[in-house]
Amino acid sequence: MRLRTATLLAVVGAVALGTAAPAAATETGTASWNPDLVAGESAGVVVADGTARLDRSGTHLLPADDDGAPVPTGLLTLPAQTLDTPTDRVGTAVDGDLPEGSTATVDVRGLRASGGWTEWIPATSGTATLPETTSQVQTRLVLTGEPATEPAVRGVTVTALPAAARTEAVVESAALNYRVFATREGLVGGTTANGHVIAERDQFVALPSRRALSPRGTSDYSVKVCAPNGRCAFAPVWDVGPWNTRDDYWNPADQRQEWKDLPQGLPQAQAAYADGYNGGRDQYGRTPSNPAGIDLGDGLFWDALGLTDNSWVTVDYLWTGSVRLSLVSAEEPIDVLSAPDAAADVVGVAAESAAVPVECALTTDAATWLRIGTDQYIDADVVSDAEGVAACDTAPADAAGPTDTAGPTDTAGPTDAAGPTSATDPGDEATGDAATGDAPAAGTPSSGTSTSDAPTGSESRASNSPATTDPTGSPAPTAEPTSPQ
Repeated sequence: MRLRTATLLAVVGAVALGTAAPAAATETGTASWNPDLVAGESAGVVVADGTARLDRSGTHLLPADDDGAPVPTGLLTLPAQTLDTPTDRVGTAVDGDLPEGSTATVDVRGLRASGGWTEWIPATSGTATLPETTSQVQTRLVLTGEPATEPAVRGVTVTALPAAARTEAVVESAALNYRVFATREGLVGGTTANGHVIAERDQFVALPSRRALSPRGTSDYSVKVCAPNGRCAFAPVWDVGPWNTRDDYWNPADQRQEWKDLPQGLPQAQAAYADGYNGGRDQYGRTPSNPAGIDLGDGLFWDALGLTDNSWVTVDYLWTGSVRLSLVSAEEPIDVLSAPDAAADVVGVAAESAAVPVECALTTDAATWLRIGTDQYIDADVVSDAEGVAACDTAPADAAGPTDTAGPTDTAGPTDAAGPTSATDPGDEATGDAATGDAPAAGTPSSGTSTSDAPTGSESRASNSPATTDPTGSPAPTAEPTSPQ
C-alpha cells in the first residue's frame, strides 16, 4: 500500500499534511492550537490511541467524483477555540497517513457577531477565508476512504491569522429566501451526514452542500419551509442532498462553491433537469429525475406541511439573516399559531430541534408569546433563551387562518424523494415522475409569506429499509439516495 506523507503534498481541497507542531508566531496576534481529537463530536469517525479513523458502522456513503462509486465519509467536529485577537483567515494542517484513494480535509467556521455561525468553509490549499472577522473558530475533519485505503489522522494544527484591517458595520438583513422543489427524504433507519439516525416521522431537512450541515443534535443551520397550502415549518439541516453535495445555491456567485455561472437561488439539479445544464447531469454525472433543491424528513413533509406529493416550496435560509435565532427546547414539535392566543389557528410547526427567528415578544394576560414571522407566534416557554427579547411595537390583528404563500399551488411533482440525500445504506433509487407545474423564475427570491437559509438533499444514501407508510396507509415511495458529498 502506498502512503502519502505530510511532507510530500497538500491534501486535495483542504489540508497540507505535515507534523502537527505548534506554528510559530510569525505575526503579532497569530494563534495556533491542536484541537483534541478525542473531544470531537463524531459522525462516522472513531478516535483510538490518539488516531482518527473511519468508523464503518457510522459513515455515510457518497459517490466518488470519478466513477460515482460510493465512498465512505466521516466527520469529526472538533472543539471551538476562543481567540484573543480576531481573525478572518485560518490555516489548517493535518498529521497523518493517506493511502492512495483516501482524503483528509478540514472545514472551518467562525462565530458571527449576531451569535450564529458562519457556514463551514473548506480550507482549500490549507487556508479558509471567513466572510467576517471572528473571535471564536471551530474546525471539522472530513475523512474519506475505502476499507483498504483508510486515512489515519494523528493530529490537526490550526493557525488563526490576525484579521485584515476592514470596517464591518452591523447591517440588518432578512434571511435569503428562494422557491425550490422539495421531495420527501424517507430513508427511515438510515444515518444522515451528521450521524443522526432517521426516525419515523422525523423532522429535519437536507440541503445539497455540507457548508450548512448542523452538527448532530444542533440547530446551527435551520430553515423555514412554506408549502402552497400556507403551512410553514421550521427545522434543522441534518443531511446533505439532494443530488449534489457541493451546491450552496443560495449563496452569491463569489461565495458559491461550484456552478458559479448559475443565478443565485437556482439549484444545479433544477438547471440540469429543466434546461439541460451541465449536459443534463448532476455533479456525479447522473441524470436528475426531478429538479429538487431540498429534501424534507417524513414528519416535516406529511405532518408539519401537510404535503401529499413533492411540491414547490419557499425556503428561508435562516442563518443568512440578521434576526436573532433561538432554540426550540421542547421534546416534541411545537405548533406555530396565527396570533398570540392558545385558541388561534395552527399555521405551522417548529421542530423540537429547530432554531427560530425571534422578532419580538408580546405579553398577554395568559402568557408571553414570541413572534417568529408574519402572523406566526409560539409560546415563549418553549424557547431556551427568550429573555431580553424586545417587545413588539403593535398588537397583532385578530387570529386568522394561514395565508397563501407564493409559488405554484398544489403543484404535482415526482412521487419519490429527489436525488440522493445522505442516509447510509445504498439501495434502490427512487424513480420519481417528472415534476409538473411551473418552475419559479431562475434565481429569483420567492415572494411568499416566508422571509428568511439552507441547501439540502441530504447526503443520505438510498435506503434498503422497507417502505414507510403515508397517513392514508398506502405504501410511501422510498427515497432516492441523496447525493454524494
